Amino acid sequence: MAALQAYKHLLRAARIAFEGDVRMLDAARQQIRGAFREKASLPASDPSIQPSIQHAEEVASFLKTNLVQGRKQGNTYKLRIHEHTERGDNDSIKTAGQNTKVDGNFKCCSER
Repeated sequence: MAALQAYKHLLRAARIAFEGDVRMLDAARQQIRGAFREKASLPASDPSIQPSIQHAEEVASFLKTNLVQGRKQGNTYKLRIHEHTERGDNDSIKTAGQNTKVDGNFKCCSER
C-alpha cells in the first residue's frame, strides 16, 4: 500500500511541478511508470522495496517544493512559483564565505 501512495505522490508532484509543460510532464510520467514497473514483480518482503519507496517520497517532495520552471520572455525569464514552492530566508547565502564555528573553533569549510 505504501508503494501505491508513493506512486500517487510522485504523479501529483510531477503534475504540480510541470504544469503547463506537456512535454516534461509526459516524460516525468513515463519515468515514474517505468521505475515502478521495474519493481512491480518484487515481493513486499524484499529488502530493496522500503528504500525505493522512501526515495520516491523524497523525489516527490523535491519536485513539489524545490523545482521551479522558467520561460524566457524577451531578455528575462518568468519563473512559475506556485503555492507549494519552498521559499527560504537566504540565511545560508548571507553567511556564505564567513568562518563558521565547529566544535568551539572557527574553521573554514575546507578545513573540516
